[in-house]
Amino acid sequence: MTTPRLPSPVPPPARPPSTPEGGPPASGRPVSPGGGPPAPGATPTAGGTPPPAAAPPLKGRDEDQRVLDDLLAAARTGRSGSLVLQGDPGIGKSALLEYAAARAEGLRVLRSTGVETEAEMPFAALHQLLRPELTRVRALPGPQALALNGALGLGDAAGDDRFLIGLATLSLLSEIAEDGPLLCLVDDAHWLDRASADALLFAARRLDAEGVALVFAARDGFDAPGLPGRRLGPLDAGAAAELLAERDPHLAEGVRKRVLTESRGNPLALIELPRTADPFTPMPLPRRIQEAYEARIAGLPDGARSMILLVAAEDTGDLGTVLRAAGRLGLGAADLGVAERAGFLTVGGGAAAFVHPLMRAAATHSAPFDRRLAVHRALADALDGEDDRRAWHLAAAAFGPDEQAAAALERSAGRARERHGHAAAAAALERAAELTADPGPLARRLTEAAVAAADAGLPVRAQALAERAVRLVEEPRSIARLAELRARIAFERGSVHTAHDILLSGADRVAELDPVAAGLMLVDAGRNAWQLSDLRRVEEAAARLRRLRLRPEDGLDAAVDAVEAAAVSLNAGPAGALPAMRPLARDARGIERGSYGLRINGAFVAGLVGEFETQRQISVALVEECRTLGMTGLLPIAYVTLAGAELYLGRFRSAAADAAEGLRIATDTGQPHRTGYLEGILAWIAAVEGDENRCAGLAVRCADHFAATGIANGLAWSEWALAALDLSLGRHTRALDRLEAALAGPVRHQIQAVYFAPDQIEAAVRAGLPDRAKEPLERLAEWADVARLDWADAVLARCRALLEPDDEIFSAALRPHGRPLERARAELGYGEWLRRERRRRDARPHLRAALETFQRLGAGPWARRAAAELRAAGEATAAPAASDRLAALSPQELQIVRLAVTGLTNREIGARLFVSPKTVSHHLYRAFPKLGVSSRVELARLGPDLDPDTAT
Repeated sequence: MTTPRLPSPVPPPARPPSTPEGGPPASGRPVSPGGGPPAPGATPTAGGTPPPAAAPPLKGRDEDQRVLDDLLAAARTGRSGSLVLQGDPGIGKSALLEYAAARAEGLRVLRSTGVETEAEMPFAALHQLLRPELTRVRALPGPQALALNGALGLGDAAGDDRFLIGLATLSLLSEIAEDGPLLCLVDDAHWLDRASADALLFAARRLDAEGVALVFAARDGFDAPGLPGRRLGPLDAGAAAELLAERDPHLAEGVRKRVLTESRGNPLALIELPRTADPFTPMPLPRRIQEAYEARIAGLPDGARSMILLVAAEDTGDLGTVLRAAGRLGLGAADLGVAERAGFLTVGGGAAAFVHPLMRAAATHSAPFDRRLAVHRALADALDGEDDRRAWHLAAAAFGPDEQAAAALERSAGRARERHGHAAAAAALERAAELTADPGPLARRLTEAAVAAADAGLPVRAQALAERAVRLVEEPRSIARLAELRARIAFERGSVHTAHDILLSGADRVAELDPVAAGLMLVDAGRNAWQLSDLRRVEEAAARLRRLRLRPEDGLDAAVDAVEAAAVSLNAGPAGALPAMRPLARDARGIERGSYGLRINGAFVAGLVGEFETQRQISVALVEECRTLGMTGLLPIAYVTLAGAELYLGRFRSAAADAAEGLRIATDTGQPHRTGYLEGILAWIAAVEGDENRCAGLAVRCADHFAATGIANGLAWSEWALAALDLSLGRHTRALDRLEAALAGPVRHQIQAVYFAPDQIEAAVRAGLPDRAKEPLERLAEWADVARLDWADAVLARCRALLEPDDEIFSAALRPHGRPLERARAELGYGEWLRRERRRRDARPHLRAALETFQRLGAGPWARRAAAELRAAGEATAAPAASDRLAALSPQELQIVRLAVTGLTNREIGARLFVSPKTVSHHLYRAFPKLGVSSRVELARLGPDLDPDTAT
């Protein structure tokens, strides 16, 4: 029988207060310097009151203490940082947290502890950490305040975005730190509920200039990507001997040696093993310590043993609940006192807590089955009115199908989902399914559990639940929902072919009963197949869509046209798909709000038909709306389309900043299939800038994404970026060979095959191999003739002029068209030809214009080439353009400056970029000298140089 998991949509009762402000201690237990149980008379460090500057040194932890001291010192100077302490049970993690608290002079201290039985209670640990400061939530921006209040059960649920709650957590920590530096200590983080862990890790990764130090202590298995960590090893022989001598100075020499040997440097083992009759039973050390605790429990009176089990089963430590349940079992305060005096429990401040988590495990493990059932029944009776916790105790007391407990858990799951506790909802529904005998409710509960697990970012668990449910469901809507869910999981895990097949199968099952649901699945299947460049699968999806005979009022005509056009594109080339695709982009541009799927598809299609300004307009509106409404999950795909449009329009610094932000959010939100696109855009920009190492590294990652998923778009970006780098550095034959090789695979079906044709042509010409320019010229001309776009006509003219130089053709290439890099390359080509024709005076204006544009765009290799040509034409190199000052800004500084120019406050900028207001202030402080300004007023006066529409 396992300990129950008790999710609740209301904040759990507070733990024993350690200060007048009520700040909860890290674990409800004081810890001795060696990392074991508390020394007599020890008390936890106060949270919110100035702790002593001196702290007793820990045995053998000098370097770990130095790291913590540095973290605290940085917080005092306004710099933030985080740290994850990991190690085995009893190794001294909690002792180091106590050390940090004792050293936190001048810092406000907030604390929280993960508890195993609370691991499915949404936001329990976050509420415990923030409880002393919850009155400050009202100072947060409106959407953040609503989200955090809803998550913590202090108001109605708002939205469905757990990352908005993470942003609210970051903003609240920053708000608290306005009064002075802040130390947050999170113990037993491996037992944090998933919702709290997500919010705290989101905040930790974005801490920068707030003066906040955030320290986690956890066993192995706590996943905290992107955070610095230290793994605590065993104490060395000297430190172990010192600790043992301090705790047991009269231990017999033979026993002392054996304890030192068997403890293997674990501080808790050094303290506990001498207290058991046989400390040397061979078994893993944490298990041996637990066995020692079990032996001690077995020696207690029956009432004390039952009371210890009751506290182990009660999830919050609330003393009132414990005593009410105890009364139903014939137990009382006297039994609690025995357990306290035996060193298992601390009681005070209205709560009871275990001295060490292994004691809780020992209590549960050593209790017989019938006693565990009785304890859970008593707790369920004692919790009348607390529906969620009561539901879990009812479930724990059941030993077969129990519809009453299952229904209670299903209702609890609904409340958990309203508060964004998707992991808690999944756990409740899964347990409800285990207690369900009727196939109909069983299928429903498994389906809902799978959906909740997917929403919680638990794809493996979601897939397992969905596979169980799919064998039971018969209702069309549930069939469709499961098919979409299973396909989404497969897609996000890189199994795109599997996702396609799941959607086709699901569509077949519901086609007769719900053709619209079938149509939506087939549209998704067609899109997935297009990303694979799989013509057969796209045509199959298109054919099945036609057989559905959908009506105009079903609202799927545009989506069906897109699938048809994708088939044409793969079969006859991108030019043939242009007429059908173009209306979709223009329709999407006319949608002002909502309809996110249609607008995202419209932005992608705009990029496919070469209407980059339309793509940018749609994407800007999408990003703005997602930022404002906190729809974090959609931001990565919106940033993909925005950064792509900015790249094509020559807005490289904006594209790099947006792609970097999208990549960070994609990583946070678990969307690895988006990272290939974004890394490809960043690789291409690195190529233009001449950053060979960065370009190569990003390109390799793009290619790895293709190998894992089969999605060819990332591979197309990878190959194009490397070829663009070769071309810009004068490695023309290498660039040509790379692009031709790419066209032998799935890249030939991607739109990049059209867009990199000019590079292929130029590489062939400059390599002295003009015959190899014939095919890409035909490819580009076919597309441009159908596209009828000014930029396409101008680029085609430039390519023709490279093969057959002529003033008239070059003049056509120089017509204004909104793509500055392409025009600058035309100016360069024209100037080079004029200089070779000994028309140096005519060449200089074109070379000068090319140089100025390349400098403004940050296209280093191209600028150096233009400067060399200009010197050869008899003119000294021109000074850098005025707006080149932006090159000194980091991507994040550029993002912040762009928003600051619009008049947004630091708080508003922070909300949009998922950073704290203090971080915004810090980056503006660093950006001002680079821009030659000292205030926002002067920043605004820079005008067009910093206008987002003209910065590049």
